[in-house]
Amino acid sequence: MSVLGDPALQARIDALQAQSVAQEAETGRWFGERIRKGELSWEGFDDASHRFMADKFVALEPIKAEFCYLTCRALRATRVVEVGTSYGVSTHYLAAAVRDNGGGRVIATEYEPAKAAAARANFQAAGISDLIDLREGDLRETLQVIDGPVDFVLMDIWTEMVVPALTLIGPHLRPGAVIVADNTTASRPGYRAFFDYLADPANGLRSMTLPFEGGLEFCVKL
Repeated sequence: MSVLGDPALQARIDALQAQSVAQEAETGRWFGERIRKGELSWEGFDDASHRFMADKFVALEPIKAEFCYLTCRALRATRVVEVGTSYGVSTHYLAAAVRDNGGGRVIATEYEPAKAAAARANFQAAGISDLIDLREGDLRETLQVIDGPVDFVLMDIWTEMVVPALTLIGPHLRPGAVIVADNTTASRPGYRAFFDYLADPANGLRSMTLPFEGGLEFCVKL
């Protein structure tokens, strides 16, 4: 049973998730070969990786997206930031939570123009465009302005961009706000700067790693 309680929206999400799953084998083979050749580094994606991933979904797994939806509902979140939107699959869950909480705004970020265009079309088709402020381009520029206190943040982006995003979002987090970051176990070396950020008392965050596949960091603003 879907946590959304919206069969039409869930059907649209399921169709997008199926497209994401269909790409996983190709993506796994490509990265597996590069790992075997010693061509990848935890310091960040190279140009070849960015080019390969420019049209890939890389959607958040459904169970994690449902967890984010329920967390937003529990927080009564009306101001949400999604760092790394891709084709907007998880954004559907966040927008649904904001809608079901009485209305608000999801600030979504996407670097790739083609993905941003596809996400906008997906939001329009799902009838949730009015809830989403999709900001296209480098998040270090697009997140310079954030209106109002932020209740919830989803980090689903390349690890080297997490701390730059947090530096901009952090001052806007309300007490009790939640940050969720994906794959913090599987990609632990790449998250080194993120965990240093969490460990700094000046940033006022406490976290634990939840045992979802790949690890899911659950952080609370004190």
